[in-house]
Amino acid sequence: ATADLIVTSGGVSVGEEDHLKPAVQAEGQLDLWAIAIKPGKPFAYGRVGEAHFIGLPGNPVSSLVTFLVLVRPFLLKLQGAARLAPRGYLIPAGFDWPQPDKRREFLRVRLDEASGLALFGNQSSGVLTSAFWA
Repeated sequence: ATADLIVTSGGVSVGEEDHLKPAVQAEGQLDLWAIAIKPGKPFAYGRVGEAHFIGLPGNPVSSLVTFLVLVRPFLLKLQGAARLAPRGYLIPAGFDWPQPDKRREFLRVRLDEASGLALFGNQSSGVLTSAFWA
């Protein structure tokens, strides 16, 4: 069987149980290992044979964010789509956020007609309810 794309979730960080890096390197190559976004820093891209390899983080929100920001546009490009990025809107934030670090940060918010964007209280990457709340 052949595949155009292999997508995995988890095992792409640097912990004791994260075995994907050596496994992919043994069968192919890794071109990208970790990116400067939050949540979603552990992310991998490479090739295994002729197939593209994408390793998503194991954390639920990190996996969702990297899929929406990186994998979805990649899949659309493979399908020949002309428009890869989602439509953006300028909406005032109804909250203050501290100065970000060097990583691009993706926050879970929802539209509140009274105050603009409302921030979910817990921005931890392990809190999947923040994605459904938005």
